[in-house]
Amino acid sequence: MSGLSAILIFVGLFLAGGAWSFWKQKLPKGLVVLMGIGAAMCLVAGVLRMEWLY
Repeated sequence: MSGLSAILIFVGLFLAGGAWSFWKQKLPKGLVVLMGIGAAMCLVAGVLRMEWLY
């Protein structure tokens, strides 16, 4: 796993935790959805950057 993929996965998990926290606090759904989409994009990018075949 390269450093960038680890950072992307960490940021994705951080944003997912923030989205969960915002959901529990009953904050606006648009903000929760935006953070969720950002978290999913970071996690997918981090996983895709992992070097599985090397």
